[in-house]
Amino acid sequence: MKSRELAYHICRVLREAGYQAYLVGGCVRDILLEREPADYDVATDATPDRVQELFPRSLDVGAQFGVVIVTDLSPTDDPETPGSAQVEVATFRTDRGYSDGRHPDRVEYAESPAEDVERRDFTINALLLDPQTNQVLDFVGGRDDLRAGIIRAIGRPEARFGEDKLRMIRAVRFAARFGYAIETATWDAIVKLAPEIRQVSIERVRDELTKILTEGAARRGFELLDQSGLLPQVLPEIASMKGVEQPPQFHPEGDVWTHTLLMLEKLPVASAATLAWGVLLHDVGKPPTFTPPVGPQGRIRFDEHVEVGTRMAEEICRRLRFSNEDIEQIAALVANHLRFKDVAQMKPSTLKRFVRLPSFEEHLELHRLDCLSSHGHLENYDFVRRFLAETPPEEVRPPRLLSGDDLKALGFIPGPEFKEILDAIEEAQLNGKLSSREDAIALIEQSYSPPARKP
Repeated sequence: MKSRELAYHICRVLREAGYQAYLVGGCVRDILLEREPADYDVATDATPDRVQELFPRSLDVGAQFGVVIVTDLSPTDDPETPGSAQVEVATFRTDRGYSDGRHPDRVEYAESPAEDVERRDFTINALLLDPQTNQVLDFVGGRDDLRAGIIRAIGRPEARFGEDKLRMIRAVRFAARFGYAIETATWDAIVKLAPEIRQVSIERVRDELTKILTEGAARRGFELLDQSGLLPQVLPEIASMKGVEQPPQFHPEGDVWTHTLLMLEKLPVASAATLAWGVLLHDVGKPPTFTPPVGPQGRIRFDEHVEVGTRMAEEICRRLRFSNEDIEQIAALVANHLRFKDVAQMKPSTLKRFVRLPSFEEHLELHRLDCLSSHGHLENYDFVRRFLAETPPEEVRPPRLLSGDDLKALGFIPGPEFKEILDAIEEAQLNGKLSSREDAIALIEQSYSPPARKP
């Protein structure tokens, strides 16, 4: 069962049991915009206990806040394991106090949807849809704001942001994603409260930033983060790119910030999160390594900016609590982004090892965006594409000719020399100098003879 079907089923069951039930929030917004919703939410006057009675396999993940997750489970499924679809069902409520800046101190159930929407974030996210009649309920002017292209906080903006500081970044994300303007009072509240974004858990900030980067409007999103004062609070290393000039012969587009924005603008929608963060951070080492031109023939330099940037990218990703796997990939994108300039001169073995990097397609795409956002030359990009198209995979990743057991059989003692010998064999193999086991043994006998033998 798909999420939409499940949501309609939930509404029907609740209605048949005598309760009110509506689709609510972002799914209604997206339906009205003729977009496919990513997920569906239901609002009802049934209490969480009653929802769980009607849907025995539901998950009690937020009942204290009036929220139950109803999952699509067959009778044989594990009730602790979400099915192929899930829908959040929330009881109409009003929230009282937000001491932690995220969760209400006290929840009071409400009887009407009009009371419920007053606690939500933005008018365009506070619309309700009756799935039986397709009637839209709008108590806060959300439809007018959808038509006008406006992001407006419900009620008093400072109060809404005080309830959850992350809403400031969400306002930026929605404005970027839909190409909307942020209403003046809402914008002024964001600018005023921007320093308080530091009170939000770093994981939630990371996830919201990742959505900005991957939803197809990353440039505008980061411009709004900068203009609102949020950027220096969450990513000061990116904010410091502004005004850092670059050599015009390589970067006619301007400073590091402009170059990064151009890359973000070209970043395809739904890009991998690691690629998106790699694009954002690839030149993060330039501001601290900037050296102005010296003498009449001198030029701006960023000596060791790749090495510095790689360390900084790792530190930023650890601060944002990325997984170790994502940190490794993002750091690798930063560490290798300049290597493309040398691909035409690389030895075959070096080039083959280069294209064997994990998720190499992300490295290649970052390089393409880097070129298109600076000098515009794609010769090295095209060179690698041709190499990958023309080189059989078994030549890029040939099977090992010898193993450690083979070396032991030849009389070598296990130790650091093993790796040296095996690497030498692979190097010659990748360069086309040997292709058989016999060739490999001959190479060993020539280069490492007599071998160190066991006593």
